[in-house]
Amino acid sequence: MPTTVVVTGAAGFVGGHVVELLLARGAGVVGIDREARPDHLDRCSGPAWLRADLAAGDDRVGDALAGADAVLHLAGCPGVRDAEPGVEHRRYRDNVGATAAVLAATRPRTPLVVSSSSSVYGGSASSRPCVETDPLAPRGGYARSKVAVERLCAARRAGGAAVLVARPFTVAGERQRRDMALARWIDAARADRPLRLLGSASRSRDVTDVAQVAAALVALVERADLRAGSTGAVNVGTGTAYTLGALADAVCAAVGRDVPRVLAPADVVEVRHTLADTTRLERLVGFVPHTDLAALVARQAAAQPVRTGTDDVADHVAHAAPEPVPA
Repeated sequence: MPTTVVVTGAAGFVGGHVVELLLARGAGVVGIDREARPDHLDRCSGPAWLRADLAAGDDRVGDALAGADAVLHLAGCPGVRDAEPGVEHRRYRDNVGATAAVLAATRPRTPLVVSSSSSVYGGSASSRPCVETDPLAPRGGYARSKVAVERLCAARRAGGAAVLVARPFTVAGERQRRDMALARWIDAARADRPLRLLGSASRSRDVTDVAQVAAALVALVERADLRAGSTGAVNVGTGTAYTLGALADAVCAAVGRDVPRVLAPADVVEVRHTLADTTRLERLVGFVPHTDLAALVARQAAAQPVRTGTDDVADHVAHAAPEPVPA
């Protein structure tokens, strides 16, 4: 285990689980996020914390990255479907610009794992799993920003740096962002509102337990051969897909309410299927994540606070990014 690990996006969904695991394994952790250190990290004798913007040229961030034994860069601008004004600028700044800053400040031989997204593949029209060597076919601005991130990493790697790109598939579990589909479906089912599925109930997603995503990311940054330059890209998924219908059923079972499902048209960014080829992940870390869907959704529902007030009808599952938070 590296002595000091810097985690960007440490207040986020995946980042918080990664920090907890690193602390449990005895690593020294420096968390960097624009948000304050969340309560759940204070309860576990939380990490050193820098509340800072990665893209702002903060000297404290540069010093932390330069002094790290390993770096997990999980920060970014999330939201595959976000179409709000200015979102493309935010994506470029918080995904591409922030990654450029992290790459520049991290020493070349320091193991660096950078979170990308399965969205770079553009999904699949069939059940064929996506392999890391597949041509990238991003749909929409979010996916294109992640391709740009990967190109920066490739250029840095070509110069001899130890950079590995992780491509998580749909991540679910405790503290999932409330704008993500399972979280929104849980809110909707509790309020006896219908669950809205975009496209069709037969669309499918490779859903990965956030605890196992964290374990895989930590294992990747621990790899001795990463220091020797065995880098590139690696999928972080299970190799098993669940239909949107099955996911909706799991939500209703976890909440104990059988609410209607309704179909709505799918936008171009909503791919039909996502599925990870896990061959390289297993070779690198020695295991493949496994999802017990019913147990995972039940855990997420139990941990998710009851929302007060009214919300829109819940959206469908998207091929979520490793669910980073703003840098």
